[in-house]
Amino acid sequence: MDLAARLQQLEDLVREAKSMPLSSSALLNRDEVLEILTEMKEGLPEEIKQARWVVKDREELLAKARRDAERMVEEARAEQLRLASHEEVVKRAQAEAERILAEAGEEARRVRLEAEDYVDAKLAQLEAALKRISEELGATGQYLARTVEQVEAGRTKLRGGSPAQQEFAPEETGEG
Repeated sequence: MDLAARLQQLEDLVREAKSMPLSSSALLNRDEVLEILTEMKEGLPEEIKQARWVVKDREELLAKARRDAERMVEEARAEQLRLASHEEVVKRAQAEAERILAEAGEEARRVRLEAEDYVDAKLAQLEAALKRISEELGATGQYLARTVEQVEAGRTKLRGGSPAQQEFAPEETGEG
């Protein structure tokens, strides 16, 4: 019989006990009450052990849950830092890539302009030499004059518009 049942038995015994005349006292069988109390004492340690086991088990479960929760929070924080760090690395890499592309574009533009200036200077020298030779040859320098015109057209094209405009412009048809 468990502790609650023994307590109920003791309560029933007190309620059913005969009252003393002109008093609130009751007559109880001492042996019967002592026997119930002894059974309760004997049952008490087992009940307490069970209650302690339940409390201990609950505390262990709560402690494990706390540890698990703390571990998950730490893992989440670490993952958040890792992702933030990764995101920052990506942003820095993108910024560096954009800077490099801008520098490369500027360097390409500078080299292209230098090359165009160099070619224009060489074509100017060639044009001058061809004109001089054409003048010296007179009438026989007719083919040379056409070449001079082509050189002049090339220089004009070189000085005009952007490379994209030149690239997509309709090609001029030259003679000879």
